Amino acid sequence: MNPMLLTVLPLALTAGFAQWAQASETASKGFIEDGSLTLTNRNFYFYRNFVNNPGGQNYRDEWAHGIILDYVSGYTQGVVGFGVDAYAQLGLKLDSGKGRTGTGLLPVGADGRAEDDYSEAGGAVKARLSRTELKYGNLTPLNPVFGTGTARLFTSRATGFQLTSQELQGLELDAGHFTAGNDADSTNADGALRSLYSGVETRRVDYLGGNYALSDSLSLSLYGSEFADIWRQYYANAHYNLPLAEAQALAFDFNIYRTLDEGAQLAGDIDNTTWSLSAAYSLGAHTFTLAHQRVNGDEPFDYLGFDRQPGTSIFLANSVQIVDFNGPNERSWQLRYDLNMAAYGVPGLSFMGRYVRGDNIDDSHYNGGPNGGQGVYGAYGSDGRRWERDLEARYVVQSGPARDLSVRVRQATLRSSEQVARTDTADSNEVRVIIDYPLSLF
Repeated sequence: MNPMLLTVLPLALTAGFAQWAQASETASKGFIEDGSLTLTNRNFYFYRNFVNNPGGQNYRDEWAHGIILDYVSGYTQGVVGFGVDAYAQLGLKLDSGKGRTGTGLLPVGADGRAEDDYSEAGGAVKARLSRTELKYGNLTPLNPVFGTGTARLFTSRATGFQLTSQELQGLELDAGHFTAGNDADSTNADGALRSLYSGVETRRVDYLGGNYALSDSLSLSLYGSEFADIWRQYYANAHYNLPLAEAQALAFDFNIYRTLDEGAQLAGDIDNTTWSLSAAYSLGAHTFTLAHQRVNGDEPFDYLGFDRQPGTSIFLANSVQIVDFNGPNERSWQLRYDLNMAAYGVPGLSFMGRYVRGDNIDDSHYNGGPNGGQGVYGAYGSDGRRWERDLEARYVVQSGPARDLSVRVRQATLRSSEQVARTDTADSNEVRVIIDYPLSLF
């Protein structure tokens, strides 16, 4: 575990446990009594048509079905409670082809064809003292500096320790030490952790951070992480809600990352500051959002990526369906509109549309450092541009036997200048249809 975590973690633990002896024991009915078992069926269709991709794949087109069984135990009674979480999942190929793979829904065999099925099982042990929990095993952390991905059939998982604490009113602490992970379409739980854009692997990631609600309107977050021999990354967030009148409000959200190379500098030189600021105005069923994002650095803003797909440890306004608008020195703007149809008598139905445009993508002055540029570092060229348009419709059943069943249809279009399209994500038109049906068994 890195020195930063060893230095700060005891302070966090001291603050978290200072009042545990005086606090009443957290109510627990028991290991079995507080347990739950959920069966989720997920049906996922993914189509991406590549535009102007000479010599490359023309399109990706796959359809898969996933069955996920999640068990979460309660805690044994006593001052320190113990429990276990477990999962099992099965992925089934419904449609694919040798020339259409690569969506991330299905693993691909040595013959270049998608597997007919794949399965995985795992779990974690856990302990709780007052309102502090320690877990070890196959986990799905989600925070700004280390988050597992949720954008495909299954959720990516990481192997390690996670400590969370809510001992103090309004304060949530989160610390982790992870050594391995696996992608959503992989059953290898011992895969390496890696940075998405450099592609460099590490076998140790440590992080520490938390969120603090100063009031009902204002909250702050601070996190720090170390990807051993790749980078140290720091994050801060401020979120403020401003009520204006009945059914009207403004919400402001500011995110900033500072990333510096660390140790052996396996990804080369990294000196990057990336931030985003968004303002959302809500008026009844309507929400209008304007966001601006900037990357200050001659390398892309990078984050956890597992084998082939991104994680979700990027809390930036313009990280959208296909691209993150995180190219070197990139500046981007977003306009977004959301409509909640509950106000018109159709609860559960919502629509979203957004348009993001980025420019000034330039790494022509990139200095690779002792290990040179890795992955796409140093490959963007100068004066790059791109835009993305996303549309989404979603419906969640509100009652009856199919309650919580959700249907989501997402369409996206991406266009980029030539060098950016070759380096990052090729120009494409995309459709995703996702159906989720969670069923609580007990």
